[in-house]
Amino acid sequence: MGQPAEKVYYRFVVLFFNCLLTFGSYFCFDIPSVLQDQFQGNLTCPNATVINGTVDCVVGLGMSPQEYNLLYAIYAWTNAVVVIMAGFLIDKLGNRFGVFLFSFLCVLGSSLFALGSHFRGTPYLLPLMLTGRLLFGSGNGSLTIVQNRITAFWFKGKELALAFGVTLAFSRLGSVLNFFFTQRFEENYGMQWTLWGGALLCVLGFVSAVIVSALDKVGMKQLGLDGAIQEESRKVRIQDVKLLSLRYWLLVLTIMFFYNGIFPFIADASKFIQDKYNDYSQKQAAYIAGAVYDSSLVLSASVGILIDYVGLRGVFAVSCAVLTLPVFGLLAFTFVPPLVSTIWLGVTYSFAAASMWPSIPLVVPQATLGTAMGLATSIQMIGIGISNLVVGQILGTKSSETKIPLWRWQRMMIFMLANTISCIVTSVLLNIVDHKQGGTLNKTTKRSGQAAGDSDREPLYQGEEEPNEDDDDDDDDDDDGAIRSHSVNS
Repeated sequence: MGQPAEKVYYRFVVLFFNCLLTFGSYFCFDIPSVLQDQFQGNLTCPNATVINGTVDCVVGLGMSPQEYNLLYAIYAWTNAVVVIMAGFLIDKLGNRFGVFLFSFLCVLGSSLFALGSHFRGTPYLLPLMLTGRLLFGSGNGSLTIVQNRITAFWFKGKELALAFGVTLAFSRLGSVLNFFFTQRFEENYGMQWTLWGGALLCVLGFVSAVIVSALDKVGMKQLGLDGAIQEESRKVRIQDVKLLSLRYWLLVLTIMFFYNGIFPFIADASKFIQDKYNDYSQKQAAYIAGAVYDSSLVLSASVGILIDYVGLRGVFAVSCAVLTLPVFGLLAFTFVPPLVSTIWLGVTYSFAAASMWPSIPLVVPQATLGTAMGLATSIQMIGIGISNLVVGQILGTKSSETKIPLWRWQRMMIFMLANTISCIVTSVLLNIVDHKQGGTLNKTTKRSGQAAGDSDREPLYQGEEEPNEDDDDDDDDDDDGAIRSHSVNS
């Protein structure tokens, strides 16, 4: 009778608690987007007037558009710096070290961010909230790396894209619930309690970290892999970054350029909808902006199953970039209902996330996956951080008491278009290089899993002698035994 860890149900139990790691942190991440009016609102409204039953002034924290976008930029820049070393440390010290440390940083950062809201109208508000976002970014970006590493360990060569899709769906569930309930909660209980509620959800991630860590430890011992993994981890060196392939770098650039057009847009989408389309309230605008995540939540798992079945990850990467182009054109130069564009963007985002991120384990050795994921996240966040700063400059630096002019929003959309065009270029180059190297990305999961298993067995240094490949190939056809053959270098 096999060990529980060798059964299909065990890896899906691990997946469930692994998904919960980032549920609360994704909820917290976009709270400022939903409450952008409150973050940029006036400290007081002494001369407020009522027009058509609504007050023309919002009491808030008094941030300028530039300061507001800095909340997102500091998150991205922190990720860019921290996740490189975080990925390396995870490879060296293991998943259990990572989940405890980074989930705790999420709790600490979200708590400090909430504490900052108590200092409205003082010089301490912005430094406290930026420090909170810095710590929160240090934890959340790095926690995603651990989450992806655990997913790749348990599902490589099996339902890999499905597992990544389900993980994304759970994270996006947090984002969706934020866009649906945060504004209503803030109306009833105020901004401070809203931010503290987000911090409490991050505590859920810490509890999940304890559970998934225990499951991962027990599972590896039952599979007899704990010692082998520790041995491989000791061999990982920071210099191995130089040996990552051209395919990997093109894949990372493709991810960066695509996400440059997603997250900076969502950060300002709620206000954009209110400013350009006069018929939407703050609550309605938040719902429409959140439709990007709604689509992702609904589609992620089914898209993952599709990609597991047909492969074509590189083809999907190109297609997603091409099909995203019309979205920003519609938003910039037409008055087509914004819900059409946000749902459309959510669909392309779902396919992109389910095809791009699960491709990384297929083009790098398993022993360096944490480092590779960390570096990919870092470059992604560098791009997003730059984009947030550029968007902040485009939209203006003065206090946002009135609508931002339409021409400024159009310039922002053109900037999003430029990033999407760059994504098309890098994704086409990725497919060309991948085709020359065997077409691993466009194979089905089973075939690409075998190819990735071969790459795991290849030495990082070409001068080393390769081990006999015949010993492991027979295991690939055994659903339960595949964990052993694909994960020995995790």
